[in-house]
Amino acid sequence: MIKRLTATAFIVLLLCTAHLRAGQIIDRIVATVNGHIILQSDWDDAVRCEALMNGHALPQITPKDRKDVLDRLIDQELLREQIPPQETPSVSDNDVSRRLTEIRKFYDKASDSQAWAKTLTQYRVSEQQIKDRIVLQNQLLWLVNSHLRGEVQIDQKSIESYYNQDLLPQLDQSGSKQIPLAKATPQIKEILTQRKMNELLIAWLQNLRAGSQIVTNTSSAGDQAQ
Repeated sequence: MIKRLTATAFIVLLLCTAHLRAGQIIDRIVATVNGHIILQSDWDDAVRCEALMNGHALPQITPKDRKDVLDRLIDQELLREQIPPQETPSVSDNDVSRRLTEIRKFYDKASDSQAWAKTLTQYRVSEQQIKDRIVLQNQLLWLVNSHLRGEVQIDQKSIESYYNQDLLPQLDQSGSKQIPLAKATPQIKEILTQRKMNELLIAWLQNLRAGSQIVTNTSSAGDQAQ
């Protein structure tokens, strides 16, 4: 079986502290992206949603994981700015439901509504928050595909190289039956396309960051998501 590579996980979904009496803390700004504010609560919600969507327990989330989520929030905002309002793609309810079903399979009794509601409560997120992030991921995936896929050209030599150096050893190691090159070509081409798009996406985001006003302040932020 051919392993697929997905596009960079850029689509999930921030820090001055202000104290009130009795130690109360109001929401705080952790980043601004071209004037768009990302709050501590946005960051915490993204950490919890992303953990749930990937089947990760909240206690396993490290400070580095949290920092990576903030970086992705910034990248998501930069990419979202590239979608013209009149071209914002619609995402079907079927696509959202399909992805939600995949997420629920990470958890026991996935088809049990009460068990799912309990899981949402444990992560302190709502199903609507998860659905909203699925929609955003699909919209950003549309943007990346429309912007980058046309720039990728995969030649036959690259396909044959992957087939001989990657696929065949994988099949031999797993004891699987070999797949003819002609049959494997479409999937190999997509794998190599996704790999190249990852490289182009990283370069695109670097250029967007270089041309944007991004300010972060996480020095005093505690771990609020767990």
